[in-house]
Amino acid sequence: MSKISVEIPDELLADLDEHVGDDKKFVNRSDAIRASVRKTLDLLDEIDARHDRIDDE
Repeated sequence: MSKISVEIPDELLADLDEHVGDDKKFVNRSDAIRASVRKTLDLLDEIDARHDRIDDE
């Protein structure tokens, strides 16, 4: 698995941290960010499909 570095505004990081930790949705920040990226890419794929912008190769 590759590692990347990103800059995130403090208020966005605070929002993310509300969902991370014991008895919350995500175990750690990395899990939360991976899930967010997956969800965003899925949504973009759905939008592209609606606009016939997906290549089915």
